Amino acid sequence: MTKRQIQSASIRQPSGHFSQAIAVEAKGNLVFLSGMTARRADGTIAGIGDIEAQTRQVCENLKAAVEAAGGSIDDICRVDVYVRNMEHFDKIHKVRREFFGSPPPASTMVEVTKMTSPDYLIEINAIAVIP
Repeated sequence: MTKRQIQSASIRQPSGHFSQAIAVEAKGNLVFLSGMTARRADGTIAGIGDIEAQTRQVCENLKAAVEAAGGSIDDICRVDVYVRNMEHFDKIHKVRREFFGSPPPASTMVEVTKMTSPDYLIEINAIAVIP
């Protein structure tokens, strides 16, 4: 699969690790990954109170899900990120750089007041195109 980053000089360049837009040649399977939290396979929550540890676990969960579908984390084209505190933006993107190469996926990030557990600081869902 070829992902191509789309950039417009008419739009401010991203301040985090994401693309303005991603173009994908539509050959393969679209895989819609549900919102992943920092819950480990054993049911415990990773990194309670630590946004970097939670973001890392969320990315590991996304990676495992897309691999189970026959792809890789590089096949993820779009993510939607829900955070409890937007001031964690830089720390979240620091961890995202560890997982997402270039071009990074298109992304939306919003701050929310509640999640399914008060211990969750972040949740991410994704869309992948797997050749």
